[in-house]
Amino acid sequence: MNDGDNDPFELESMIALRRDLHQHPELGFEEVRTSDIVAASLAEAGIEVHRGLGRTGVVGTLRAGAGSRRIALRADMDALAMPELGEPPYRSTTPNVMHACGHDGHTVMLLAAARHLARTRNFSGTVHFIFQPAEEGRGGARAMVEGGFFDQFPADAVYGLHNMPGLAVDEMAVVVGPQLASSDSWEVSFRGVGTHGAKPHQGRDAVTASAHFLTAIHTIVARVVDPLQPAVVSACAIESGSFDALNVIPDVVRIGGTARAYTPEVRDQLEARIGQLARGVAATFGIEADYTFNRRIPPVINHPDATRRALEAAAAATGRAVRTDFPPSTAGDDFAYFSAEVPGAYVWLGNGDSAPHHNSLYDFNDEAMLTGARFWTALVEKELA
Repeated sequence: MNDGDNDPFELESMIALRRDLHQHPELGFEEVRTSDIVAASLAEAGIEVHRGLGRTGVVGTLRAGAGSRRIALRADMDALAMPELGEPPYRSTTPNVMHACGHDGHTVMLLAAARHLARTRNFSGTVHFIFQPAEEGRGGARAMVEGGFFDQFPADAVYGLHNMPGLAVDEMAVVVGPQLASSDSWEVSFRGVGTHGAKPHQGRDAVTASAHFLTAIHTIVARVVDPLQPAVVSACAIESGSFDALNVIPDVVRIGGTARAYTPEVRDQLEARIGQLARGVAATFGIEADYTFNRRIPPVINHPDATRRALEAAAAATGRAVRTDFPPSTAGDDFAYFSAEVPGAYVWLGNGDSAPHHNSLYDFNDEAMLTGARFWTALVEKELA
């Protein structure tokens, strides 16, 4: 990879690398090939490389000057377990696995900036480049943090970036406060007494109870949560009985779903109320209910000072007005585990008129790569001036 005056970020080779990663996607904690490529590219640029944190995670550390401030920049590396229906020439070669959220682009943008900063060293302090595994629900950030990330790589602030379809490729949004919701899962099993479908009075009908529960959970957001506080409760899976035995009322109905919130208080409300409704409905029908609520990812809340610094870098990178009124997303990102430890900011970079995230036709827009690399570089040079 060569650097020239007209290509300070090695864009041609970086775009080729992004397409290579797209063609060879890897699921969370399986990013062996990807992390090998990242580590080799960092080492080639003279950046100190650390491996093994979060299993397949890679951290590159670069120091310059005598500055004492330390910052961390995060990119995610994993793909999704879904088929690619688009037909780019670099289409995924792995069946039912694709980069449907742009993590291939995130990885390469941060890598391009890291290599550029290693050449220019126009800053004074320490920057840690985090190449995180398993963002898509498998707990990569939590594994890195609980594995001692901040003990090994102390940081005064942490930053994340994600592409956003619908924004122009030279457009960014940087907003203080909530950016992404908590992402939690819940499960309820209604345990009744099965019986012949023609003799329901001889059993305890868990199916009818579950129907009442599915209706009742939609009162949580409508009637329990403050109307000014966004929240989501959705049932996403249900299993019971058999279509080969439509004269049998089953013993058990299992229901699962997701809950989303932006504050700890609302998160607590959702957990408590789903359980109350499950137990209340079960009692009404004379059956039992087993309830679990799994707190998976906290909300991402942008810190005011870190957001101000990110906003300055975004303005420098784009040369245009930065969106500061962009609405938060009800999606989740485990970047929250990093920003829960130190002040953090999570910013949005336009992906143009592309398919949405987690869509089988999605592709990262290579035209956004220059803006992203410029943002990371400007952030380091301004933060560590």
